[in-house]
Amino acid sequence: MKFFHLSDLHIGKQLHHYSLIEDQEHILNEVIGYVKELAPDAVVIAGDIYDKSVPSAEAVSLFDEFLTRLADIQPSTAVLIISGNHDSAQRLDYASRILGRQNIHIAGSVPSQKGEYLKKVTLTDEFGEVDFYLLPFMKPGYIRGLQEEGEELPETYSEAVRYVLEREEIDTAKRNVLVSHQFYTGNGGVPDTCDSELFSVGGIDNVEIGPLMGFEYTALGHLHGAQQVQVPTIRYCGTLLKYSVSEAGHTKSLHVVELGAKGKEARVTLYPLHPLRDVRTIRGELTDILKSAGEENRDDYISVTLTDEKDPYRPKEQLEKVYSHILEIRMDNTRTRKRLEEFNDEAEIADPLTVFQDFFQEIQGRSLSREEYGYLEHILEQVKGD
Repeated sequence: MKFFHLSDLHIGKQLHHYSLIEDQEHILNEVIGYVKELAPDAVVIAGDIYDKSVPSAEAVSLFDEFLTRLADIQPSTAVLIISGNHDSAQRLDYASRILGRQNIHIAGSVPSQKGEYLKKVTLTDEFGEVDFYLLPFMKPGYIRGLQEEGEELPETYSEAVRYVLEREEIDTAKRNVLVSHQFYTGNGGVPDTCDSELFSVGGIDNVEIGPLMGFEYTALGHLHGAQQVQVPTIRYCGTLLKYSVSEAGHTKSLHVVELGAKGKEARVTLYPLHPLRDVRTIRGELTDILKSAGEENRDDYISVTLTDEKDPYRPKEQLEKVYSHILEIRMDNTRTRKRLEEFNDEAEIADPLTVFQDFFQEIQGRSLSREEYGYLEHILEQVKGD
């Protein structure tokens, strides 16, 4: 059984103020080429199809074209899709029954009522059946309707995922694949993340990988950097394109997964991707950066850090003459580093009382009275005690 593992297409995304729709069309065309060349049994997309829950018309049109071209390829390739945290589950579910007849299987929503279960797609190869379980992005509150009388529903993300998977009563004698879009962690380790990803404060959306260990492979979406979570068979494939400056050092690849007979570990092969424009960081003095611009990289998305000790004349205008897609221009020299150090020193605070005194003086134009000072001091002492 051979399938492509994709995720986080984020169709319609902008990088700073640049639309990426042309770049996304280019990279999806390359995926189509690989489908024709490698003839996978399935293309799995693990969530975040769109960048917004209400995508633009051009974003919807591009994904529609992608699915249509996939459906036209012979021999037929199954397409398995789940929603991510950026998607609207209801919008993705629209017409999913009709699309299922075209071998395009979409799971937008998790089970929310008694009698509902995860969408399961069964494919067959020379070793027998493979069951693909489609688990869209979920929060504990999404599954309240599954509660039996007297049963306590899970409160954490980890408990919720375990609850949903356990009620499926998965046949472990068969080969099983899970498709999921969550922030998974293993043994307390934290996966590598990027600036373009969204997480809850305090790690409340973390999910332990324990319930995933029985699957032959878990195709994950949510993180933009390709990586495994503790074991090679629980894997984030990452994005097809770089979606932030923090991803400039990433190597984006197409993940092709092959399952053998039951008991054999899944094999993952990485195929190179060739973006229309790269995302790069450039650091140095302005004159050197201008000289290094070549025809092959002038259209890349670039983040520039200038190290000139003397501020150059109109650097943005000069850079725009040789680079067409400038994301940002930063300065890093002795003066800016000193200013940053001074700012950090000023940010150090002695105590909350001093901070409030300064704030009160700034807003009211006078100092705290002795009575006000005493009242505030009393409140702070109570807070410390609590």
